[in-house]
Amino acid sequence: MHGLEGEKGWPLLFSTAIQRTAGEDCRSEDPPDELGPSLAERALRIKAAKLEKEVQDLTVRYQRAVADCENIRRRTQRCVEDAKIFGIQSFCKDLVEVADILEKTTECISEESEPGDQKLTLEKVFRGLSLLEAKLKSVFAKHGLEKLTPIGDKYDPHQHELICHVPAGVGVQPGTVALVRQDGYKLHGRTIRLARVEVAVESQRRL
Repeated sequence: MHGLEGEKGWPLLFSTAIQRTAGEDCRSEDPPDELGPSLAERALRIKAAKLEKEVQDLTVRYQRAVADCENIRRRTQRCVEDAKIFGIQSFCKDLVEVADILEKTTECISEESEPGDQKLTLEKVFRGLSLLEAKLKSVFAKHGLEKLTPIGDKYDPHQHELICHVPAGVGVQPGTVALVRQDGYKLHGRTIRLARVEVAVESQRRL
């Protein structure tokens, strides 16, 4: 009887040992499952930190770019304002020389001319005006200011202001400028003042 009981108890003990071993093996495999999420979370945190650093760098770059654009805008605006104020500085400087000639001519006439010597006075006035005209022409040419002398040219409403029509004379073609009442001017090819003109037309035949 004891022998049978021993034989019957042995398989039970062996089965229990196998179950314990299997249970220990299962428990030994659990820690990797618990460590997996921790490693993934750590990787996400590292990636998030890198992204946050990149965002900070891009934000700093953006702020610098905005500041640079604002500085460029202010400098450009300042240049435009200076150009508006001092754009004619060179032209004004040359006109001052014209004013100097006019002033010296006036002083010379008032100081040296005798009361009864009208001829000498007129000669000095003529010389002064000649110098003044020559200087003005030089200044105008330097700054691209061109005088329009359209006598004989075909009438152009973009350059000429029509005052009246006159009968076409000998050698004058109808539709052309016969007389200039006031000169026009162009600045670098653009008309800034129309020439006031009289335009020739065909004479009406008398019946």
